[in-house]
Amino acid sequence: MTTVGFIGLGNVGGKLAGSLIRNKFDVIVRDLDKDVAQPFLDAGARWADSPQAMAAASDVIITCLPSPAASAAVMEAEDGILAGLSAGKIWAEMSTTDETEVKRLGEKVLATGAFPVDCPVSGGCHRAATGNIAIFAGCDRHVFEKMLPVLTILGRRVLHTGPLGSASVLKVMTNYLATANLVTVCEALVTSKMAGMDLNTTYEAIRISSGNSFVHETESQVILNGSRDINFTMDLVIKDISLFQDIADRAGVPLEISPKLIEIFKDGQSRFGSREWSPNIIKRLEEAVGVDILAPGFPAEMTDDEPEAPGYEVVPKS
Repeated sequence: MTTVGFIGLGNVGGKLAGSLIRNKFDVIVRDLDKDVAQPFLDAGARWADSPQAMAAASDVIITCLPSPAASAAVMEAEDGILAGLSAGKIWAEMSTTDETEVKRLGEKVLATGAFPVDCPVSGGCHRAATGNIAIFAGCDRHVFEKMLPVLTILGRRVLHTGPLGSASVLKVMTNYLATANLVTVCEALVTSKMAGMDLNTTYEAIRISSGNSFVHETESQVILNGSRDINFTMDLVIKDISLFQDIADRAGVPLEISPKLIEIFKDGQSRFGSREWSPNIIKRLEEAVGVDILAPGFPAEMTDDEPEAPGYEVVPKS
């Protein structure tokens, strides 16, 4: 049986680790807060006293952490993951991180005889919980094949994106697109309200039209039902879209919308706090025009038309 070590049991990581435990993998967990890990221990996971001990006892070691700095600390500490790696093991970075940083750490992983993979997920916490999430995997093809039995438990659609670092580039690109879509959805909802439109009808008009998107079908729901809870916060948005801006800067691409999105979310962070839910970026417009964007009778729980995944799909790489 493959033993999987999992470090980082937050909004996404906890859902992913839970999927492994439910599917009878031998799972070792670690988090800065052992209380967060307790439900996983109760469900059958084992606790690691250090990242080094976890790496030594695991075949695959997954990190799912909030920042590149956090991943580096876990990897490079005296009792970190690198100290416990050996030939044939796999380090899988599932955090949304910087391409250059994952390559830097990947070189250190290779020096131990182990293999690095960057495999961030996309689709939101609700899909991570049901195994419907998409996974990008950047690594050599033989490593991808070795990692695939784990990835197909965690996600429904798995795409081999090319060499190490390619998955991280594509992940921050998709988060940039989602952020741009969120801001335009907010503008559309507020403008429709101020133009006298019913917001339930507005939601449906967008949903059945060319204006529809994954972001509308998820984040518009939590805006209109008032929860605003998408399990993603403004500081994480700024981290991700700033990583995308860094890629563009290195490539010499003079982006125009990206700097504006960073400006908008930094303003939202200063007004509402770093840990405010990201859909509450709409509050900037609500406050500007003096309205609340809520739809009476809108479902209190977010729905997802995509059913729980019965299997998986390995997406062919073009």
